[in-house]
Amino acid sequence: MASAAEQMAANISWGTFAKAKELQQRILFALALLIVYRIGTFIPVPGIDSVALQQFVEQAQGGIGGILNMFSGGAIGRMAIFALGIMPYISSSIIVQLLAAMVPQLEQLKKEGEQGRKKINQYTRYGTVFLATFQAFGLSKGLEASELVTNPGFMSFQLPCVITLVGGTMFLMWLGEQITARGIGNGISLIIFVGIIAELPAALAQFFSQGRSGVLSPAVIIGVMVMVGVVIAFVVFMERALRKVHIQYPKRQAANNRMYGGQSSHLPIKLNPSGVIPPIFASALLLLPTTVSTFSGTQTSPFMNTVLAYFGPGQPLYLTFFVAMIVFFAYFYTANVAFKTEDIADNLKRQSGFVPGIRPGQRTAEYLDYVVTRLLVLGSAYLSAVCLLPEILRAELAIPFYFGGTSLLIVVSVTMDTITQVQSHLLAHQYESLIERSKLRGRSRSRSRSPVRR
Repeated sequence: MASAAEQMAANISWGTFAKAKELQQRILFALALLIVYRIGTFIPVPGIDSVALQQFVEQAQGGIGGILNMFSGGAIGRMAIFALGIMPYISSSIIVQLLAAMVPQLEQLKKEGEQGRKKINQYTRYGTVFLATFQAFGLSKGLEASELVTNPGFMSFQLPCVITLVGGTMFLMWLGEQITARGIGNGISLIIFVGIIAELPAALAQFFSQGRSGVLSPAVIIGVMVMVGVVIAFVVFMERALRKVHIQYPKRQAANNRMYGGQSSHLPIKLNPSGVIPPIFASALLLLPTTVSTFSGTQTSPFMNTVLAYFGPGQPLYLTFFVAMIVFFAYFYTANVAFKTEDIADNLKRQSGFVPGIRPGQRTAEYLDYVVTRLLVLGSAYLSAVCLLPEILRAELAIPFYFGGTSLLIVVSVTMDTITQVQSHLLAHQYESLIERSKLRGRSRSRSRSPVRR
């Protein structure tokens, strides 16, 4: 039998959405800031030769034209002020989270509540500035080496370029925080989501133009479209898959001799607790040699040429290491950040909850470790399959745009999370309206039952 919350969720309609004024304001606020982000992806960095840059990007589809251009919403292909995108902030936050799981001082900060969270956010911003500065300086040097700059030099181009790109990344970080606090959904994820979606129309137009020119057959085009639909349905199914661990709470006697507790609940464990972090890390590491060679111009060493020959996109060794890194990061990130079994076991012990047949504390942590390890066999295999299939497709069929499993995972996951938050706001609005109605009914009944004065 469906719960009350599920019944209310089933009754959500456009009429309910029309009455939720606060939700509408949040959505409009988020859309406005996302439009600001898209405008910034078309403002170029000063000193760039736009004609030479366009020719350079068209020839560098393997590195700069791939996942980097996708994550930046096309900004790196136009060398805009948001060319670095939000990736330095994501990399910094992930590094800080991993360090917090291994460094006792940072782990203690996480347990100090709001003050500790603010301190960790401050460290994350410092890390973002450092990573963005390092990447911006390397990007400016690479642009000069590739002769894409009208007036090269440290003071004339490199320093203004670094300041502009770092400022753009910090502004994007602020936009994401504002969307999260005053808008709807996770701001950082929505910025990446919009960047990916914005590049799809041009990529699809290029894809279909290849079909009209005869480069791709109609059967291949239809097969790719069917495969995309099947993969999206598969991702939705796997992201919603849960393993429910039964949790029992004992009965407790209060001071008034009443018995409380004694209920049972479930601890939901996702089949893929790490989300899209493993594919992002694996893609970034494997694309690093290609990106370095892309920005180094003609100054590529024989060793780098050998590395590119074996680790280029679509090569067997590249695919093998891609899968190995996805599996490694899935286990590592889940154990240290996403699902820390020792912390969950301690929380259950404090709340007097236990898994039937398992002793609280260390035994519960070991049991949860056993469950999560077995689940991640399927979870990492699912991530590898989704990320590997588009790579093989691009290599075999020479599809002219970057169709990656990482982008597909991000789009589907962010869409599901945003819809869930919208439903939560609508449910909260329904609860508030029901409470107001019950108060009005209670007042009217009390008035009707009051004695009539003569």
